[in-house]
Amino acid sequence: MPHARAANSGNSRKAKPSRRGKPGPRYSVGLPAAIATEVERYAETVDASMSKAIASLVRLGLENQANRKQEFFRRLKENLANDDPKNQERMVDEFRALILGR
Repeated sequence: MPHARAANSGNSRKAKPSRRGKPGPRYSVGLPAAIATEVERYAETVDASMSKAIASLVRLGLENQANRKQEFFRRLKENLANDDPKNQERMVDEFRALILGR
């Protein structure tokens, strides 16, 4: 037995969810003058508001941190596979640089 179709009120398109949705949590941040100037320049370069520029830069920073973490574990696995005591001190320094960004 065929299923009955729901009555359509003349609108054949499905309602699309709003792209904007609810905004996420809001935070106030204080930036040193030099950093604020750099963010302002970045915002102008990408034609975005300061808020969107800060959000973008934070996202990029978090992605960079995740990439450094992945690189750390990749190199750690390589080092463990190639157990060469001569390279241990050098690898410790490189890992420190990858993790701490120094």
